[in-house]
Amino acid sequence: MLRALRTVYGTLALYASLMLLAVICLAWTALALPLYFVLPEKSGTACGRYGIMLGFRAYAWTLTFSGAYRLDLREMDELREASSLILAPNHPSLIDALLILTRHPNVTCVMKSELMKSPFLGAGSRLARYVKNDSPLRMVKQSMRHLRRGGVLLMFPEGTRTTRLPINALSASIGLIAKRADVPVQTLLIETDSPFLSKGWPLLRRPALPITYRVRLGKRFPPPADPTELACELDRYFREALEEAPQSRWLTSR
Repeated sequence: MLRALRTVYGTLALYASLMLLAVICLAWTALALPLYFVLPEKSGTACGRYGIMLGFRAYAWTLTFSGAYRLDLREMDELREASSLILAPNHPSLIDALLILTRHPNVTCVMKSELMKSPFLGAGSRLARYVKNDSPLRMVKQSMRHLRRGGVLLMFPEGTRTTRLPINALSASIGLIAKRADVPVQTLLIETDSPFLSKGWPLLRRPALPITYRVRLGKRFPPPADPTELACELDRYFREALEEAPQSRWLTSR
């Protein structure tokens, strides 16, 4: 009986946190939309990124407080003062970017253009001057502009959530940006024991709780001479580093 009650509580807490995330995003949209037109670019961008960081921190806190997740994001705190750096994580879950953005006040994210049209994320991402990935040339130019101003760029080299063990094929775009901006690439290793919010996971399907989720600092690669070679090096590194990651169990089972 007690076990059943814990299961019910955990499930309710998990989905309540998702509802809270939706409320946070919509509330920030209501603020970000007028701020985008009122504030100058520099102060608007800073406001947008800081607001996103605080909002997603509130969401992460509810995940931990409710017991639905066991989050370990501590290693990313070493990057809090980082500048002119590309963050390159693997991408097992829908909330990867949200959790990474809780740890640094000056990160711009390369996003799918569809997400930037979303009523939940669109206004906030535009205020924060996030980068759309619909035009490769524009994506590279906007990313370089941000990095040359001392910012941190978050870009998932897989392009979408992981569907095969241990990672999907990687894009060379991250190497091209790193080369042209002359900045290093810091890998992040995301480990999770649950397929919840992974590619193809039905949103209403209840996962086993609590979910363990950890982000580790990986190897830092210097600015490349050859973007394609960097993609190959990143592929080899991720495959070796994630060989025994918890997600290998559920990715293998698909």
